[in-house]
Amino acid sequence: MNENIIEAKYNITKKSKLEVFYNKYKLLIYIVPSIFLILTFCLLFYGNVNEKKKIKLAENYFEAKLYIQNNENEKANDILKKIIFANDNTYSTLALFLVINENLVKDKTELSNLFDHVLENNNFKDEMKNLILFKRALIKSSFENELEMLKAINPLTKSDNVWKPHALLLMGDYFFSKNEFVKSKEFYTQILLLKNIQESFYYEANSRLALIENEK
Repeated sequence: MNENIIEAKYNITKKSKLEVFYNKYKLLIYIVPSIFLILTFCLLFYGNVNEKKKIKLAENYFEAKLYIQNNENEKANDILKKIIFANDNTYSTLALFLVINENLVKDKTELSNLFDHVLENNNFKDEMKNLILFKRALIKSSFENELEMLKAINPLTKSDNVWKPHALLLMGDYFFSKNEFVKSKEFYTQILLLKNIQESFYYEANSRLALIENEK
């Protein structure tokens, strides 16, 4: 009899504690799983949307290439610009490079602005970013002043990266074309101090330094 009473009291106490716990934390009990489900749905939805976006951009990119093959460059250019402004690491970059390779944008300032947009609105790994920086500097070298060129090229010439010798050679050629041989020589000489680069860079630098000596 006493055992039954004790057991009954225990069950009542246990039930009471559960009720207190439930009343205290019922909002969390309902909210936390709901938040988890919502977040899971959002991630799946975002992943699905992002995948569809990628597929659409890929289709548009290859459509532009077909227009180029058919000499319909204006249509190709319109599509490629839309891809560039879609801000996708892969296809915006591919579209920009195709615009350059096919010479679809004649205005160098406009082309430089497209580079700026891609760099500012996408996240790239270091060497891919450096490649884009170098290509932008290459475009700028045909119309920018010295200050803007140095600003564009410094991220490459002031750090260790695979594009450094390319950048130094570009700046040497930039000043050489302006008959500023002292500045040109400075960049060519820096190439000779680099280690573990292709022999062709040493050859190019030495050849240009020899030309500078002949100009004296």
